[in-house]
Amino acid sequence: MRKSVCLLQPLPAIAVVAALAFCPFSVADEEIEGPIKVEVVKTENGYQMLREGKPYFVKGAGATGSDYGKVAANGGNSIRTWGVDMALDKLDAAHRHGLTVALCLPVVSERFGFDYNNPVRVQEQFDLVESIVHRYKDHPALLAWIVGNELNYNMRNPRVYDAVNDISKRIHEIDPYHPTTTTVAGADTSIVRILQRRAPDLDFISIQLYGAIADLPKYAKSSLREVPFMITEWGPLGHWEIAMTPWNAPIEHTSSEKAQRLVDTYNDLILPNDSNLLGTYIFFWGQKQERTPTWYSMFLESGEPTEAVDVMYHIWNGEWPENRAPAIGRVTVGGKTAYDGIRLIVGETYEVTVEVRDPDEDPVTLLWTLKKESDSTGEGGDFEESIDDIPFLIADRFQSTAKLTAPPNSGNYRIFVYAYDDQGNAAHANAPMLVENGSQ
Repeated sequence: MRKSVCLLQPLPAIAVVAALAFCPFSVADEEIEGPIKVEVVKTENGYQMLREGKPYFVKGAGATGSDYGKVAANGGNSIRTWGVDMALDKLDAAHRHGLTVALCLPVVSERFGFDYNNPVRVQEQFDLVESIVHRYKDHPALLAWIVGNELNYNMRNPRVYDAVNDISKRIHEIDPYHPTTTTVAGADTSIVRILQRRAPDLDFISIQLYGAIADLPKYAKSSLREVPFMITEWGPLGHWEIAMTPWNAPIEHTSSEKAQRLVDTYNDLILPNDSNLLGTYIFFWGQKQERTPTWYSMFLESGEPTEAVDVMYHIWNGEWPENRAPAIGRVTVGGKTAYDGIRLIVGETYEVTVEVRDPDEDPVTLLWTLKKESDSTGEGGDFEESIDDIPFLIADRFQSTAKLTAPPNSGNYRIFVYAYDDQGNAAHANAPMLVENGSQ
């Protein structure tokens, strides 16, 4: 099974309950209106989502801890979550900016130790989810309920989807205004059949694909041919899907390469197969450490948007933003790129270079940094600690050509370069390196 990317582990039940402090909905200290009807309907050409009786195609972003105003300003209309932490704040913020929210309910994956053969635990989870639905069902920003994230990832017991179906049925009993879905990694025939057999109460299926989105045309003609679906995660090639160095370090695309991939994916794979498609959520609108601080992040840690944001502006609006992020080439170290396998000798100095171009001819400032390679073995987007920079080993670190002194200890490292224009945009590139002792 392909690896997948989800963001957060489910909250412990006590933490979820603590998050459900009962207070009236409020946006800017004003009372706001009640629920808005959302439904999925069959048309002559497939399926579509209606909100207030009007067609509503999701132009969304997976976001957490982000400024939702930036989603709206770039032409998006929805955000999705991976849990219910700070749910009221997120719903209110989304509503304030005219966005909707697909709210992910804390249905726990087996890989976190949940036993779906234990009726007591299953009932406790059912009761918890029911209380959450009662809490948020009337919020006007709510678009849909996501009943668990990628529950098929490392799944052994398909009874998890019996529990999903029971939850979906209960949601429909107490909330007639919002559809239900669950997200799955991939869209192969086997998982779609399991959902159709064990969770038929769901209104649509949500799929999550990275490199495997190349199979979308095949799925659209087979497993998804008669099924309404949404793409709730898509983005760059995953770190498990990409070229590796001889020592198995994943080679990350530059921000420019990722941006071009988004354009090609949307134009060549998503748009031609949209008859049953209800919309998409790009991953990830924000910044997170996952193998690197930049792999899935559309923004830098310091907040600057990259070319991926420009691409989504173009997809959502049909035109490019007035000012665009810099474009960046691949890093070279000692004349080699990551695809050549960069091996350095402890203590020796190497020239590092990168080419940067700004489409608006804005002045660009560069910054080189060095980190140890991530040794995380986490899967499915599990939390990773950030990795500190290693200081004092890069000279001329604000220039397009700099000098790197290989660290004094052998091991795996990664050099990063960031390019900033004077309009608040940025680009990034990096290269993994193996530092060895001279005797090797």
